[in-house]
Amino acid sequence: MLQELAWTEDLPALARLILRQDTPRAEHYLPRPLTAEQDRLTQQELLRRDDRNSNAFLLLRHTGMRIGECADLSFDCLHLVGPQRWAIQVPLGKLKTERMVPADAFVVRLVERLRLLRSQDPLPADGFLLARPSSRNALLRSLRSFWRDILVSVGIAKRLVPHQLRHSYGTEMTRAGVSLLAVMKLLGHLKPEMSLHYVEVSLLDLEREFLLARSQPRHLMPTSRLLASPASHQANLASLLDALHVARHVLEMYRRTLPQGRQRRLFGRLANRLTKIAAEARKPGRG
Repeated sequence: MLQELAWTEDLPALARLILRQDTPRAEHYLPRPLTAEQDRLTQQELLRRDDRNSNAFLLLRHTGMRIGECADLSFDCLHLVGPQRWAIQVPLGKLKTERMVPADAFVVRLVERLRLLRSQDPLPADGFLLARPSSRNALLRSLRSFWRDILVSVGIAKRLVPHQLRHSYGTEMTRAGVSLLAVMKLLGHLKPEMSLHYVEVSLLDLEREFLLARSQPRHLMPTSRLLASPASHQANLASLLDALHVARHVLEMYRRTLPQGRQRRLFGRLANRLTKIAAEARKPGRG
């Protein structure tokens, strides 16, 4: 509209009243993690091929790196940070942050395999873990083309991008019990909100958390009271209720140490009976 006015009224300044940065950015779509079946099929094919590109993608899946960060890994990116403890130094990435990602035995083997393949490559050493045929962009194009070939090989028709491996890693870490702050550090994010976009909470996750909360409800964890000696008890309602409370608390703590089964259910019923006895004793006219 302003451009039309600028043309008809011969006022060029009108066309520049609204700049590009004045317009809110559109919602950016973030790809979802791979499904369990997609993850299984792709990893199985990557393990079968065992070449440079397949090991690079396995490294992406098990470290949460971006594909550009993987392309920039140095040949000596693996560091010993403690007794039998290793970490990968991820170079400056999209957010200009450098980080150390813990590496388990599988990831260590991947890096060692990539080192061996790099040493056997006819291209001269350039300090990078992945050989670059001509340029960094050429390497990235080669990796993305390889990923599309993997999807075709395992029969996945849906379009999947390498970045989804990063989402799968973040979701896997969350499901394993890693805190949001730690996931943020692993992924190299500057804000927790960024990490939340990478984590998928499925119905199975909700059911697991729900069942855990039901099996260990906080309202069944009363502050324990010191058990007084028998001589200190008096024959009154207060002493009776206090004894019932302590007995129920000890019974409940013991019940939680038992495995799921008949005996645990039996002690659960006994605990409920103690609760009902205490409720009956509190009713008016019984004091």
